[in-house]
Amino acid sequence: MQYRGTYIRVDLSAIAENARALRAAIGPTPHMLAVVKANAYGHGLVPVAKAALSSGADWLGVAIPEEGEALRQSGIQAPILVLGAVNEKGARASVRFGLTQAVFDRERVRYLERAASDLNEMARVHLKCDTGMGRIGVRTREELTGVLKEIERCPHVLLTGAFTHMADADGEEADYSLSQIRKFDEMRALLPEGIICHAAASAAAVRYPQARYQMVRQGISLYGCAPVPGTPPVRPALSWHTEIAYVKTVPAGACVSYGCTWQAERETRVATLPVGYGDGYHRALSGKAQVLIGGRRCPVIGRVCMDQIMADVTALPPEDCQIGAPVVLLGRQGQEEIPAEELAAWAGTISYEMLLAATARVPILYDGETEAE
Repeated sequence: MQYRGTYIRVDLSAIAENARALRAAIGPTPHMLAVVKANAYGHGLVPVAKAALSSGADWLGVAIPEEGEALRQSGIQAPILVLGAVNEKGARASVRFGLTQAVFDRERVRYLERAASDLNEMARVHLKCDTGMGRIGVRTREELTGVLKEIERCPHVLLTGAFTHMADADGEEADYSLSQIRKFDEMRALLPEGIICHAAASAAAVRYPQARYQMVRQGISLYGCAPVPGTPPVRPALSWHTEIAYVKTVPAGACVSYGCTWQAERETRVATLPVGYGDGYHRALSGKAQVLIGGRRCPVIGRVCMDQIMADVTALPPEDCQIGAPVVLLGRQGQEEIPAEELAAWAGTISYEMLLAATARVPILYDGETEAE
């Protein structure tokens, strides 16, 4: 049961529109993978996956087997790539749920062979190549050929793809990204023909069309954030809402919130909102952020508390700031908008983290649902 008026709203039609636009933009590239890891960037794993698959994506990308398991249990049968490293238990789950697993060393291949043999299944894998990200992946010809030989020795492991990840595709300089593409091309020359190769995510798909190969991975663009100029028109799918819980007038000289970091310079009308860092509204936003009330921007004053924040609503007409009045923390209200990029800049982080910020006690509502369920 939900009582508080603090919630996330996700517009699945925006996800679908974005997926169609991104699919059209990559032209003849055979496959498009929708990255739905981390609860679909905070938008909801299963609903987003279904919306993307119905609108142009034919693969899904997750970070861990648990996410792939949840997708399978929801009835989704599309190919799912686990992009991250797994331990032996994770390898067994990848095989059990028919996931394609990233591999980059002999040990991971052996995990998958044992699991697939035990389960009488085939383990499908994509070989991860580290061309400059520095996380996981084979880095040299020797490492690559070593993993390929291990796969050949494992009758229950089938290599179906290979990929790399661009470290600076949204950067101003192209040299590093071009060097990664060259390294990947050198590695691809050692791979068997007929497999799916992929390197481009949202930014690289725009800036480096030569890196699209047989598949493009669409992440942040799918959710309506344009990582680079030239991104196909996309619109944000997520908005974050709350309501006014209390309004008071404080005199000049009064302090608001912990540490007395904000002091009224004049008589000020203050609205208290039932949301805080316990909900994922970052404490780093203290004294920097703005919220939308009555279609106008109002500054957040004082420190963000665990469960509450305060906003200066002196400039608003009283009728716009009554108890229960709707407030937008992220998204659009009237003609004003607070995009994820702006909220992130106030917090000193990136839009990805802002989309993921809301904690489990903030419910996600989808098209047609109301906050009073």
